[in-house]
Amino acid sequence: MPLDQPLNSLGLPKPPSATRVVVAMSGGVDSSVVAAQLAEEGYDVVGVTLQLYDHGAALAKKGACCAGRDIHDARRVAEAMGFPHYVLDYENTFREAVIDEFADAYLAGATPVPCIRCNERVKFKDLLQTAKELDADCMATGHYIQRKIGAAGPELHMAADPVRDQSYFLFSTTPEQLSFLRFPLGHLASKAETRALAARYGLPVADKPDSQDICFVPNGNYAAVIEKLRPGAAEPGEIVDLAGNVLGTHRGVIHYTVGQRRGLGIGGTGDPLYVLKLDPETRRVIVGPKEALATRVIPVREINWLGDAPFDSRPEWHLSVKVRSTRAPRPAILRPLSATEAEVELLSPEDGVSAGQACVFYAPEGSRIFGGGWIWRGR
Repeated sequence: MPLDQPLNSLGLPKPPSATRVVVAMSGGVDSSVVAAQLAEEGYDVVGVTLQLYDHGAALAKKGACCAGRDIHDARRVAEAMGFPHYVLDYENTFREAVIDEFADAYLAGATPVPCIRCNERVKFKDLLQTAKELDADCMATGHYIQRKIGAAGPELHMAADPVRDQSYFLFSTTPEQLSFLRFPLGHLASKAETRALAARYGLPVADKPDSQDICFVPNGNYAAVIEKLRPGAAEPGEIVDLAGNVLGTHRGVIHYTVGQRRGLGIGGTGDPLYVLKLDPETRRVIVGPKEALATRVIPVREINWLGDAPFDSRPEWHLSVKVRSTRAPRPAILRPLSATEAEVELLSPEDGVSAGQACVFYAPEGSRIFGGGWIWRGR
């Protein structure tokens, strides 16, 4: 290969025909467009779809990825565009790395985010390793996030479309993984552009609805999944106020989340009450006024740092953080306790912060993501 070989569209010094790209295909429109676009550009595309759970039971379920219907759709796209497609059985890996922790976290009163763990422990770990074993030069996904080259190497940046940005779910991507990953959709201004591309390529999934639910949680019913995974988990208990006064009873802490207002079944108490804390050991749901939800200091651990200087090289970092995927980043001070632990002080309080959620770090200005960690202790 000549030393002056220009970089291709994926940033590699090879012609597309000599560049093998494994595309993680969920069967949805996003990853299908990525595969089709790269195939049209002449890359050596290999599509891979993960079977993550019993797709026989999931065939009739809409709104989730990696089910039987989606495997079929991914295969149809590969056939239409003329590249090979493989289905890998990752059911055991997915259960051990994602589903079991999800169930145990809920039983412990936390609010887990399994999609982050799936990216971290399955897609960007095991699947990425499989891509390397297939002699791929890189792996591409349909995530809405951007990879840019900075002074110190690849950087992670928010998607151009803030509505579609998936940075909250990808904060645990490591520098090593980032060097191998590509996100061809991150620069698009809207999902409409993606669907227009799908229509131009004649893809059978061009009008397919977006996935909404966590793939193994039908209709968003977390409690039903937990009861199936952990029989006997939904033991009844007391609903109490901050002073310990019993206000009512509940049918299991797994039916509640921090910040919840509706469905408490304790009307007639005057001002609205919110879930402040879940105590699985005593089987108590602690409720109180909205102002009691306000949290300013958050303990974070398992930090994945994407900054140029080591995380613990400074006494504090002035960044913005996001503690829920649907909320905008807000100013905060990060005080490292070690290379992987920190205390995060929000400059203005946030409601509904719960153990099990992610705390993602962003540049105060601009689009760069500096990693993040896991909130391990709630109120």
